Amino acid sequence: MDPARPPIPTRRRVLKGAALAAVPYALLPEPSAGARTPAPDHPSAVWQPATSANYTRRRRQVPRRVDLVVIHVTQTDYSNTLAVFQNRRRQVSAHYVVRSRDGHVAQCVRESDIAWHAGNWDYNTRSIGIEHEGWVDQPAYFTDALYEHSARLTAAICDRHGIPKDGAHIIGHHEVPGTDHTDPGPHWDWPRYLRLVNSA
Repeated sequence: MDPARPPIPTRRRVLKGAALAAVPYALLPEPSAGARTPAPDHPSAVWQPATSANYTRRRRQVPRRVDLVVIHVTQTDYSNTLAVFQNRRRQVSAHYVVRSRDGHVAQCVRESDIAWHAGNWDYNTRSIGIEHEGWVDQPAYFTDALYEHSARLTAAICDRHGIPKDGAHIIGHHEVPGTDHTDPGPHWDWPRYLRLVNSA
């Protein structure tokens, strides 16, 4: 077994249980005194780091090529998602989380590191994962603010990594080979989203 490929449980199982099992984010330990908080890769994001047990740090000698952005829906709320990413037993993370009501963006994993979000190691190694607060069957969570802030984030990621801003390179989790996920689901407005990405 390749030690760089940790066993990753399905994201659906992890996030579905988040509301019952996650520690409230306010109760999570504070960073140690004197620790420097790194600036996020995306200027308007707030750094809310996942525990290092839930992602793979980049190996310096191996350059990482990123050619995809994977769009997810959390199936829980914003705070529980951050708490899940901080729980070392969960073995799941994403690079970013976008809050529904105002489009606030949290960065949880550096873009240079490998978040465990796609359920497919190859796709994890070549993609940036963005979680969106909400449920696939509740379109009210897909607010104007969420779409607009997420589209600006995705456009900036594409610019940083030279990723084409199209549906072949900005994909839903349901498009990852081998997945059993349906997110972002039938209510996600792909034409609107890609239009916003391209006009950002």
